[in-house]
Amino acid sequence: MSLNSKANAKSQASEFIELLIAYVKQETWGPISRLGRYVLFGLAGSFLIATGVVFLIVGFLRLLQTETGSAFSGHLSWLPYIFSALFGLIVVAVAVLGVVKKRDTRSI
Repeated sequence: MSLNSKANAKSQASEFIELLIAYVKQETWGPISRLGRYVLFGLAGSFLIATGVVFLIVGFLRLLQTETGSAFSGHLSWLPYIFSALFGLIVVAVAVLGVVKKRDTRSI
């Protein structure tokens, strides 16, 4: 093997390694950064939706406690809490059904 062919082999090996590194960066770093963005926006959206649902349920509770007059006073003062819990379960069920239905239509 001559000196020139050894230099050529080293050049090809270093070029192959550079190409391999560039390929790995392109095929792994790009998708991972996009996935990170989706996760970040998903977590932020989930937090905001959960906060909104809590405010909605507390607002419903306050509505029942203040606007119903004396209907839920005395020994019936616990009923607005039960109604608010049921309202929260209904809101969550509607959200889950919406996600499941969307997932079913996407798989067709």
